[in-house]
Amino acid sequence: MTVKQLADFLSARYRIRTALFLTCPQPACYTLELPGSLNFLQLALRNGWERPALLIVTVETTELTLPGRIESVEQAAVAVAAILQRSGISEEVAFGIDMAVREAVTNAIVHGNQQDEGKQVRIKIECSPSSLEMSVHDEGAGFNPQEVPNPTETENILKSSGRGIFFMRTFMDNVEWLIRPEGGTTVRMSKKF
Repeated sequence: MTVKQLADFLSARYRIRTALFLTCPQPACYTLELPGSLNFLQLALRNGWERPALLIVTVETTELTLPGRIESVEQAAVAVAAILQRSGISEEVAFGIDMAVREAVTNAIVHGNQQDEGKQVRIKIECSPSSLEMSVHDEGAGFNPQEVPNPTETENILKSSGRGIFFMRTFMDNVEWLIRPEGGTTVRMSKKF
């Protein structure tokens, strides 16, 4: 059955407006979904179609392992920018997420791993149509984020550093830190679109 025949069949039989149908080489990356109780995959298999699918991306997951050097910040930012571009979010939201990503990875490299290229920064990004969740893990000794001075207080305004956590909290909806007993700190951030 061709794509056009499939679209015509669905329109006529189930009164479903046609959409883009693809052959999915990796169906685990997609959700097969139609209104009501119709199980589209069973329908496709019963009619001998070659794995057709209404493409609804549910979650895109990307994992990066980067060396503990400052150039890794740009690599992480480029990877996240590509994901955000595919998600279609606004430039304003993308800018804020980019700032938070750059700050989290910079903190992991500079403060966590002490710019030791033998240590790694692991990043996991999960992007769905409605949100982005990200974790950045370093191999450092850990720290207490409550002990970081507030950059908006008078005595800290003119300091050239110390704004990373402030930016992450400002641009993301949720930011939390986990200190691992085996070593390292993980920062988890999320943003709803």
